[in-house]
Amino acid sequence: MLEEVERWLSTRSWSAADRPLARLLAAKRATGQTVSVVLPALDEEATVGQIVAVIRRELMERAPLVDEVVVIDSGSTDRTSEVAAAAGARVVHRDEVLPRLPAVPGKGEVLWRSLLVTGGDIVCFVDADLRDFSADFVSGIVGPLLTDPELHLVKAMYDRPLGEAAGEGGRVTELVARPLLNLHWPRLAGFVQPLGGEYAARRTLLERLPFPVGYGVELGLLVDALHLVGLDALAQVDVGVRLHRHQDGRALGRMAAAIYRTAQLRLARGHLVRPSLTQFERGADGFEPRTYAVDTEERPPMAELAEYAARRVA
Repeated sequence: MLEEVERWLSTRSWSAADRPLARLLAAKRATGQTVSVVLPALDEEATVGQIVAVIRRELMERAPLVDEVVVIDSGSTDRTSEVAAAAGARVVHRDEVLPRLPAVPGKGEVLWRSLLVTGGDIVCFVDADLRDFSADFVSGIVGPLLTDPELHLVKAMYDRPLGEAAGEGGRVTELVARPLLNLHWPRLAGFVQPLGGEYAARRTLLERLPFPVGYGVELGLLVDALHLVGLDALAQVDVGVRLHRHQDGRALGRMAAAIYRTAQLRLARGHLVRPSLTQFERGADGFEPRTYAVDTEERPPMAELAEYAARRVA
């Protein structure tokens, strides 16, 4: 491992317990920073309510660490919006944000648009499919940003079991993302969960970054943040164990293709060979091909949009 990465691991990796909540509240009062929590959600009625309820109870009512919790519904066909609102979230539908620009499917699209409907100086993203959710997922990654002005982005790290198998949940991370980072951006090799959906960042950073619209958003933001603010402005915090809904192999294949494409763009802009992925399913006449488009679009830095500039002035 690079000497720089070893040094970074020893100085920029912490546990959520390292910063007690009282310290975070004192830092928040002293600096006047505000915190927004964003949950991108698509058909997550089974889990989104419990996540919102924990954040509101532990980090808004008992301790005023979080200023707003916003669920961005990207087109759910179940009761995601109703459940989230009943639990105390402000629910915004993706298509209501920046209506002049038609939305495209994808998680990154939702995260990008969330910057227009939140106000926090620190924006914390949390996936909406987590089970047995702990408030540490928020306070743990927001804490370093409140207490250290040199930091700009903090990712959660955790164990990801797959069924009874400990540590086997991050299949795309181990097979695609980690090799890509080690080979092409070795300074990021110390991130335990580079694709994790739980991370917090300063708005002043997020508004300057392009957002891949799909599954490549986490890798894209991490790589671009490295180039924009440097390795020492990035950190990670251990929050324990992450339990969530796992996707099937074909879905993981599409995710892997999007992540590879995101890396490819950053290695050589515009040199996409084939932005699609063909997979196979057995049908009545043997194996039948199914071809899926790989996300090929990115949203520009939010700071470049006139609507965002007008909102900030207002």
